[in-house]
Amino acid sequence: MRSMPDPNMPSGLRMFTRYAYPPNLRGYCGPPDHGMLLEYGSSGVVDPGLLEMAKSFTGPWPYLTLIAAASGIADPFDRRVVEAYWIGSSLLEGIDVSAFGDKLDDSFRGRAGSRWAQLTEAIPQGIVPHHAFHVFGVYPWVGLLTESERGEPLEVLQGCRIRWGRVVELSGDSVVVRSRPLTWDGKVLALGPSRLETARQAANGRSLVEDLATGDWVALHWDWVCDRLTDRQLGDLRRYSLLQLEITNKRVAHSGPALILG
Repeated sequence: MRSMPDPNMPSGLRMFTRYAYPPNLRGYCGPPDHGMLLEYGSSGVVDPGLLEMAKSFTGPWPYLTLIAAASGIADPFDRRVVEAYWIGSSLLEGIDVSAFGDKLDDSFRGRAGSRWAQLTEAIPQGIVPHHAFHVFGVYPWVGLLTESERGEPLEVLQGCRIRWGRVVELSGDSVVVRSRPLTWDGKVLALGPSRLETARQAANGRSLVEDLATGDWVALHWDWVCDRLTDRQLGDLRRYSLLQLEITNKRVAHSGPALILG
């Protein structure tokens, strides 16, 4: 690894790494060397080695390439593209539905198998290539919520979605955040009343986000703080998360999470 950041490599790679590390740590996606990924994410080093690691994340890759192509951006790891996928932004608006459908077909039809028709119900219902769609609209149909070693389905949905919270306390490598958990009442997925949760901000002195302070709004992925959110980013993350919940609950005939949660 280089000892200093490479100014010729795209800064979006570091942002991608911060969000990709928590699921990689659990074996969901990407290369097996999660320790190296954490080192990259915490050090700020961006080099060809990180680029190769990032390209091995087959889950986000179809969305990144779609957003980049639709936006006239050459690099799928451009920071604007990475932000649109994990958090949300105006780049998600106006994505061609046919192109989105083709990308999903190329990427996930084989894994969905006989459930492909149910997955595609969401395509004309206002979906956008945001991580929330991947979690709620793709995971259930490709088996990622039925593999028992990954945990209870609601726990997986809660952890894998990018969620927002506000820092209320800092303690070493941990941070206490007030956030709204995902709930299931037997029919509808929703965001419950806010509660306190403990997340990780660092491991062995390596942190994904520098200089956190009480009052900061942050993005969380699994039990890690991945990013500090601006007001605009907070609004976008809320907007696209709630849009996907509406689609999942109301706009499709077959809700994947409902099928799995029972």
